[in-house]
Amino acid sequence: MITVRGFFGKRVAVFGLARTGLTSARALIAGGADVACWDEKPAAQDAARAAGLPVLDLQAQDWSDFDALLLSPGVPLTHPAPHWTVERARAAGVEILGDVELFARTIRATEPAGRPKVLAITGTNGKSTTTALLGHICREAGKDAQVGGNIGLGVLGLEEMHGGAVYVLELSSYQLDLTSSLKADAALLLNITPDHLDRHGGMAGYVAAKKRVFQNQGKGDTAVISVDDLYCQGICTELLAANRRTIRPISAGRAISKGVYALQGLLYDATGERTVEVADLARASALTGRHNWQNAAAAYAAAISLGISPDRVADALMSFPGLAHRMETIGQIGRVRFINDSKATNADAARQAMAAIPRFRWIAGGRSKAGGIAPLEDLFGRIAKAYLIGEAAGDFARTLEGKCDYSLCGDLEAATALAYRDAGASGEEEVVLLSPACASFDQFADFEQRGEAFRSLVLSLSQGGHRAVG
Repeated sequence: MITVRGFFGKRVAVFGLARTGLTSARALIAGGADVACWDEKPAAQDAARAAGLPVLDLQAQDWSDFDALLLSPGVPLTHPAPHWTVERARAAGVEILGDVELFARTIRATEPAGRPKVLAITGTNGKSTTTALLGHICREAGKDAQVGGNIGLGVLGLEEMHGGAVYVLELSSYQLDLTSSLKADAALLLNITPDHLDRHGGMAGYVAAKKRVFQNQGKGDTAVISVDDLYCQGICTELLAANRRTIRPISAGRAISKGVYALQGLLYDATGERTVEVADLARASALTGRHNWQNAAAAYAAAISLGISPDRVADALMSFPGLAHRMETIGQIGRVRFINDSKATNADAARQAMAAIPRFRWIAGGRSKAGGIAPLEDLFGRIAKAYLIGEAAGDFARTLEGKCDYSLCGDLEAATALAYRDAGASGEEEVVLLSPACASFDQFADFEQRGEAFRSLVLSLSQGGHRAVG
């Protein structure tokens, strides 16, 4: 755990006692802060008490006594309306922070010789894979790479800082909204498509949150940014005009100068005087598909900015094992292969998996994002049949009506069993793809729990234990 510095003797309210809040509270206490923890869920309160943390009803507290509010990223800061803790903090002039900001301030309080490197990765899609990939590259190069943030451990749950460490951090738009002083040695923006618009008040707010990954960078720092969508192209132009850092554009669809790009699965480095072929990504089993070519280009550009040799990066790309819940083959029963893409929580993320598989049986649904699955219509011809679950099932059915066969299954267990039965009856090589294009929160705590449930269901099917369907 990282001990938070700069809050000794200060009183800090912590709201939201899931992973981020609990870890932040411990890190603040370790640094000498006086912490008051609260969550509106009784189970979360009990978990905090069991962990020995001070639990106090923040509604009953005098907010003028607080120096800061540590807000979990899942709690609304501005939209659709500020949470009551935010309103109380603002009324009392209390600073509102996130765990990444605590991490950034701890770095600022660290002696220069002991300061680690920070690689910050964001984007609508691909950030988890790119973060895991970049951490893998750094470790293969012999670096002490600590991987966390919006993936795995919360940032303050990582190991203590030292001068040789490299922190590889996935950052969501929610986390970036609560961060003001982070200075990334390399900041990566992979792509921007509409997402979380209710939390950011529209597209402009969402784009502004993503741009924050580049704030505070200066000479000697590197900005890695895709130029494959219009939003990122605009941001890249702004960064080039600012002329304060090294800009490394990346693409998974066209050749670009002074950057890194992939064409037809071949990765090229054009950052030097001549363009060189770095790797054939067709040989990287965990990096199939154009979306993964973009991830590989971004990770490569960031890695060489740390001084890792191109050859070592290329070798690490080949040995990357992949990421759980993202295009993860979790089993095969006879001629039926099961792919867990639970991380696909919006239509654009689902597109990446759907575009990589010529024909599949699609398990989709959950809590829908704006736009639903209508943007995927060009891929509906690949769907052998859709198995719809969760709150979005009815809306998805209306979108698919007349375009492909579907069944309303209700939950993941029924969908998995029916998809397996139908696939087995076809007598062909089949793929059952869980790529929900939805958030998980109607039936699961998060996409990880949803993906693990799918894994367990497939294991049960392989052992002959599944409920009757149809």
